[in-house]
Amino acid sequence: MSKVYLLEREQWVPTPADEVFAFFSDARNLEALTPPWLGFSVLTPGRIRMAPGAQISYRLSWHRIPLRWETEITQWDPPHAFEDVQLSGPYRMWRHTHRFEPVDGGTRMTDRIRYALPFGFFGRLAHVVAVGRNLAQIFDYRHDQVRALFGDGEGR
Repeated sequence: MSKVYLLEREQWVPTPADEVFAFFSDARNLEALTPPWLGFSVLTPGRIRMAPGAQISYRLSWHRIPLRWETEITQWDPPHAFEDVQLSGPYRMWRHTHRFEPVDGGTRMTDRIRYALPFGFFGRLAHVVAVGRNLAQIFDYRHDQVRALFGDGEGR
C-alpha cells in the first residue's frame, strides 16, 4: 500500500472571497501561479466550464521529464471550495481541495493536498529526496504570485 502524504498551505489575501474564487476557478490562471521551471501549460482547448465532472489536461516538465496530467473537478461549491483529483499523471493518487473563507475583510485560502507516489519503496525515497521539497517550492512560488496579484494585506 502506498504512503499518503499531506501538504497544507494557508494564505490570507485582502480581496473578497468571490473574486479570489473566480480567479482560482479559471484553469488558465494556473499558468500564472506555476513556476516557469515546470513549463506548465493547460492543454484543454477553449474556455473550461468548471463543474463536477469537468476534466482538464495539462503539460509540464519535472526535472526535464515531460509529463501529461489530467484532473477532474469532483466538488464545486462557489465561492467557498472546489476539489480536483488526478485521473492520470505522475502521482498514484492526488486530491487537491481549495477552500476560500471570508476573514477580516479578505479571504483565507487553504490548499489541502493528499497525494501518494507510485513505485512503493522507490516512490517513498523519491518523496524524501525530491518530491516533498519540490511541492513545497511550487507552493512557495504560488504564495508569492498570489501576493503579487492580490496584495499582501500588510497594514490590516
